[in-house]
Amino acid sequence: MLKINFNHAIIVKALWLALGFAGLGMGVIGVFVPGMPSTVFLLIALWGFSRGSQRFHDWLYNHPRLGPPLRAWHEHRAIPLAAKLAAFFGMSLGYVGLSVMMGPFAIVPLIYAAVNILAALYVGSRPSRAPTPDTPLVRPASLGVAHRAFPYR
Repeated sequence: MLKINFNHAIIVKALWLALGFAGLGMGVIGVFVPGMPSTVFLLIALWGFSRGSQRFHDWLYNHPRLGPPLRAWHEHRAIPLAAKLAAFFGMSLGYVGLSVMMGPFAIVPLIYAAVNILAALYVGSRPSRAPTPDTPLVRPASLGVAHRAFPYR
């Protein structure tokens, strides 16, 4: 009988790499399809590549077109205004579609609305761009350290 020896680490690394490529594929599709998010899938791809291949991680992170929103999120937790608007539009469209299918007073659309309101509050609270070098330093009393203020809009 033929015995095959599987290396667990190689299989796990291949699964992370597969997640990275799946996220990259969906993210690239999202660039061209209106209403489909791209940054979320690219963040998933970056996460998968960070565990599966440092080379692909660095390529995506430093990509001239796909990299800037990923770097803005990683370094400053910033979400571009266009991405925020697309997220709000997608959440609203999803609620309308779910309400039409199930009825506006069904429990599922109400739960969906509650979760999306929380998600929208989180997305809306993130800065829209990274701080610039000329942004003044502020010292919040709670932190006790100086950091750059985020321009929120």
